[in-house]
Amino acid sequence: MAGMEKEELFRSGGRAASQARALRLTPGFVATAEGSVLIEVGHTRVLCNATVENGVPGWMRNSGRGWVTAEYGMLPRATLTRTARESERGKIGGRTHEIQRLIGRSLRSVVDMRLLGERTIILDCDVLQADGGTRTAAITGACTALALALGKLVQSGSLKESPLKQMVAATSVGIVDGRVLLDLAYEEDSRAEVDMNVVMTADGGLVETQATAERGTYTRAQLNEMLDVAAVGIEELLKAQRDCLALA
Repeated sequence: MAGMEKEELFRSGGRAASQARALRLTPGFVATAEGSVLIEVGHTRVLCNATVENGVPGWMRNSGRGWVTAEYGMLPRATLTRTARESERGKIGGRTHEIQRLIGRSLRSVVDMRLLGERTIILDCDVLQADGGTRTAAITGACTALALALGKLVQSGSLKESPLKQMVAATSVGIVDGRVLLDLAYEEDSRAEVDMNVVMTADGGLVETQATAERGTYTRAQLNEMLDVAAVGIEELLKAQRDCLALA
């Protein structure tokens, strides 16, 4: 019992090591988008909007296949100090490119592009407030916005069935002070010995795992433990996605 009490007091808010932050998904946050979801994970807030456009990039024309892509950005006061807009700097940073590609890959893994037809769906993921886990929140929220947009295409008769094969969600996990923790807030992420992002589909398939040791190394056993903890957390995210879609 003493060990359990120590674990409960270990994290801000009294979270246990394997407990995620409070989660909320709000559908239809922006009325003008084909699919819109505000995702809140603790103090991290990301607005995810889906736009459906006819046509595909030039290299895909006449293929009969669609395309899903993502853009990611952080508002200037999403963090404690103002960060200049990337448009002010005249170019998109490497971190932004990396995150956009990750979101796009994650979403394309669960979409049947032939059923989508020659349409492009763009997911705009804008970070309103950042407290760790913005990329994983963006993936989870963007997939929900994507499902809403595809559902509208089916309802309108533009598609016979949704090209979305299953849902995908993502979470962070890491090792802090020798302990495996689920869903790292910024204060934990900034001092983690190991930081890992896990993207997983509803059937348990892994889309992406990104694990980096910031100091030293980690063992195979620790890697397996992080994956197991992440899988439990992602199950909760998938349930929240289903609940959100049921309300929309």
